[in-house]
Amino acid sequence: MTSDDSTPPARSLETRTELSPDEVDAVLELLAAAARHDGQQAVSEQGRLQLRGGARAGVSHLLLRAGGELVGYAQLEDTDPVEAPAAELVVHPAHRGRGHGRALGAALLTASGKRLRVWAHGGHSSARHLAQVLGLTLFRELRQMRRPLKDFELPEPVLPEGVTVRTFVPGQDDAAWLAVNAEAFAHHPEQGSLTQRDLDDRKAEPWFDPQGFFLAERESDGRLIGFHWTKVHQEERLGEVYVLGVRPGAQGGGLGKALTLIGLRHLAAQGLPTAMLYVDADNKAAVSVYERLGFTTYETDLMYRTES
Repeated sequence: MTSDDSTPPARSLETRTELSPDEVDAVLELLAAAARHDGQQAVSEQGRLQLRGGARAGVSHLLLRAGGELVGYAQLEDTDPVEAPAAELVVHPAHRGRGHGRALGAALLTASGKRLRVWAHGGHSSARHLAQVLGLTLFRELRQMRRPLKDFELPEPVLPEGVTVRTFVPGQDDAAWLAVNAEAFAHHPEQGSLTQRDLDDRKAEPWFDPQGFFLAERESDGRLIGFHWTKVHQEERLGEVYVLGVRPGAQGGGLGKALTLIGLRHLAAQGLPTAMLYVDADNKAAVSVYERLGFTTYETDLMYRTES
């Protein structure tokens, strides 16, 4: 979420459930310009994937134009049966300071019935100001943590007895992975609600590599009980602990740490200098594990919401 604050020029706002190819390109160009200026993406990977591929249930796109030019974009996702709709928004760097962020925020509040959650990636002061103007309060902090991979010795992973690890087989393992992902992240609305379409979107991305997607199985029955999906950001030469989960009932035996090390060793073997991951700040147990593995906080994303 990025912001601005001044008297806005004449503008128009359209809400769409599906974008044309030209509109998708225009939004992606806007996001790229904002990322170059801000140092990080204003819209998450999931949000960028939802730009393409046609209409998606519960997802709407807000296009803000001034003088016929696209100057702002917001995405609203209303798919969680419990939580308020979630949004992300961005204003083109060349058009900030003109009230466009406030206009998008007000439109999101109206569209959500004033029941809204909004991400501010990077937690910039302008986003905090916009949140205050819109009457939103901070309720979630997502940390990006990083650690070097070069010149650091990674311990040998120790798997619990009776557990083996292999790599993901596209098509064969989809359903089993979606099931264990839903169980492992039942408390996490964004990750736990992934569908086959969401998985297919990621499998179609250039970065997808099944050799970096590790599955832990119980030898006795072959049941999937955990996973570590890694990701490589080639341009930044950055490895990511993309998603790591352990099925409830299999936690507490060291499987999570072993899977983390397996993935980190895989990323290090590719010559990547740095690894990153995202973790909720209030997940003290996970933060502690990652800190012991040498991760430190790099930057923070904040989520604001209306008072419930």
